[in-house]
Amino acid sequence: MPRLAAASLAGTAIEFYDFFVYGTAAALILGPLFFPTFSPVAGTLAAFATFGVGFVARPLGSVLFGHIGDRRGRRPVLVASLLLTGASTVAVGCVPTYDTIGVAAPLLLLVLRFLQGLGLGGEWGGAVLLTVEHAPAGRRGLWSSFPQVGPALGFLLANGVVLGLSATLSEAQFAAWGWRVPFWAAGVLAVVGLWLRSSLTESPGFLELEDHARVPLAEVVRDHWRLLLLTGGALAIGYAIFYAVTTWSLAYGTERLGVSRGTMLTCIMGSVVVKGALTPLVALLGDRYGRRPLCLAGCAAAALWMFPMVALLATGEPLPMFLGFLGAMLSFITMFAVIAAYLPELYAPRVRCTGAAVGYNLGGVIGGALTPIVATALAEQGGRVPWGVAAYLTAIALFSLGCFALLPETRPVPVAAVEATTG
Repeated sequence: MPRLAAASLAGTAIEFYDFFVYGTAAALILGPLFFPTFSPVAGTLAAFATFGVGFVARPLGSVLFGHIGDRRGRRPVLVASLLLTGASTVAVGCVPTYDTIGVAAPLLLLVLRFLQGLGLGGEWGGAVLLTVEHAPAGRRGLWSSFPQVGPALGFLLANGVVLGLSATLSEAQFAAWGWRVPFWAAGVLAVVGLWLRSSLTESPGFLELEDHARVPLAEVVRDHWRLLLLTGGALAIGYAIFYAVTTWSLAYGTERLGVSRGTMLTCIMGSVVVKGALTPLVALLGDRYGRRPLCLAGCAAAALWMFPMVALLATGEPLPMFLGFLGAMLSFITMFAVIAAYLPELYAPRVRCTGAAVGYNLGGVIGGALTPIVATALAEQGGRVPWGVAAYLTAIALFSLGCFALLPETRPVPVAAVEATTG
């Protein structure tokens, strides 16, 4: 289990590095390079729109790779998704800017971002299921939490590279070529990830199946449509929090508040470090007390914290901003530390890869794709303290709380009993 968990963690870290480095670049530099005819705010909105395309692609990727995972096994998904995400990320670093090829530049960016999202949509389901289906029943939460640490490591790596380049290069050098370096580095990371995953064995849960679903998506939609919608709605607040903190606040702090790029990245990265470190500990609580109670507590905490977080951000001071981000990340991880065990336990093994992955990535569309765009637009209409953003995030938290309240507990209830109540 430790070797398997380490390989899953490394793979998700690499793939989320690819996904997050685009978000950081969208907040800092892609607007003026690829949308120079727009105003600064409109350019940022356009860059965030290309960022959002990745979220739209993720459910499609989960359908495509979920089909492979349920029909051919979890292991092939891990290799194919890593190759697709890595190749498209390297290609982003090679796209000429608007000044060189005109409107073709943002169009290429759009296509490559779509391919990034397609690959990442398959990654989560494969990595999580391979870990969950190998783990002993009483420790599924703990072992499945290690792939959930991967996004935090990927984010820290992506932003650490950008922070290092920002500190060593001039603004002109960073705009000319420095922003491309993190994308090129994805190629090296993809090779490392493929090497780590080459020795993984197929999931015993898949090998024990005698009757595979012919069209897993059709079966999920027909028999589990309510569960699919509820899980997508329940996870929306997690995505909204994460990208409000890591993407929107970065752009807002540097552009509207005049805070330096390094200060903003340091505050955000500090909160993500704590989030990543606490993930396995929170997952242990999920194994002891259940998945659903933690999810409900995390949603409630998020609903209570969004207004204080925005107020602390508006100070523009490092310590208050860090505390605001930290509170948001703690509410986030209270939910997402146990999600990797919770979602697979809700679905039958024959459609588990498709159901869990589509539900997970559907939440990304609802909560992640629009949050940077909506938050940027709302902040532009408000004063120094963007209360509209706080109200928007609080509304999503309450919506997700309602969805979690309608989902059943899975620990220690057998999966078959859960399916009977949610099908």
